[in-house]
Amino acid sequence: MATPLNCIGVLAHPLRPQTYPIAQQLRAVIQARGLDAWVYTSWKPEDVMSNIPQTDLVIAIGGDGAMLRSSRVCSAYGVPILGINMGQLGFLTEITDYTQWQDQLETVLRGDYWIETRAMLTAQVFRDHHLIAQSDALNDVVISGSTVGRMIRLKTYVDNDWLTTYHADALVVATATGSTAYALALGGPILPPELRNILIVPSAPHLSMERPIVLADGARVMVHPMAINDNHMLISVDGQTLCQIQTDDMIRIQVSDKASQFVRLRGRNYFYRALLDRLEPRVGRSEQEDL
Repeated sequence: MATPLNCIGVLAHPLRPQTYPIAQQLRAVIQARGLDAWVYTSWKPEDVMSNIPQTDLVIAIGGDGAMLRSSRVCSAYGVPILGINMGQLGFLTEITDYTQWQDQLETVLRGDYWIETRAMLTAQVFRDHHLIAQSDALNDVVISGSTVGRMIRLKTYVDNDWLTTYHADALVVATATGSTAYALALGGPILPPELRNILIVPSAPHLSMERPIVLADGARVMVHPMAINDNHMLISVDGQTLCQIQTDDMIRIQVSDKASQFVRLRGRNYFYRALLDRLEPRVGRSEQEDL
């Protein structure tokens, strides 16, 4: 049974001004129902953190970028997110047609929804055995050279056992959610969103392991940039730079204690149909086979 909603937050996409009017309209509708509501249009994570613990639901307006930004502030407190797509693909959003948000909001306010939980990753960077940077990711952690096309060399371990040494432009370590993002573009497999497995996919590997690898639930990945690297390297989480990394740094990646929660209105088997509707938009309903 859905949790009663008393306070709803609205996060517009800070870089998409066209989302701002809808954010204000949402607040007006929510408050007209006698509920508390707050809105942020131009915001950074630290701006909204004080509001999250008292919030029962956050509505994110934009595309998948808005969902990723929102998940990083909501996951620490287990606050679910309802996404309204005003971006492009919108894999993570639930309301795909933003002009229909009012009808679907009423459905949510009636409690006619379910919560989908998706695993996240924690990435930690150690230098001289000291933790220098840490962040969570819903999609992926990417280790790359700071110059496009410059190969890097990364010793990679799984549960402290050497796996392989990658010679590649980048190494993508993804969640099941991230398997439909950068990892998919690199030829990785599509994983069901409920899985907690980690996916490893190299970008442009050269004379090294080129196949994607799906690790068991609970596995831990360690990545050690080799001293032979002659260019600067970066680590990013969900497309945001975490820090520069140096040779002999150690990067540890594992499933986070936190998880993202998304409000869903469609059936629990929605994922594959929604995925194919985006990957193959030309395939009409008349071409689909009924069981």
